[in-house]
Amino acid sequence: MAVPKKRISMSKKRIRRNIWKKRGYLTAVKALSLAKSVSTGYSKSFFVQQTSNSNKVLE
Repeated sequence: MAVPKKRISMSKKRIRRNIWKKRGYLTAVKALSLAKSVSTGYSKSFFVQQTSNSNKVLE
């Protein structure tokens, strides 16, 4: 016969939610950092096809 599960305490629930939120925040920070490096042209690990209008020279 099915038995209902015990409730999770508020503190455990809050801890798990904060971990979940922090993981999303760190991913967003990393994505923003990559976007900044690509837009300035200083990215060392990401290749972007440059347009002919750009003044930057590919090395």
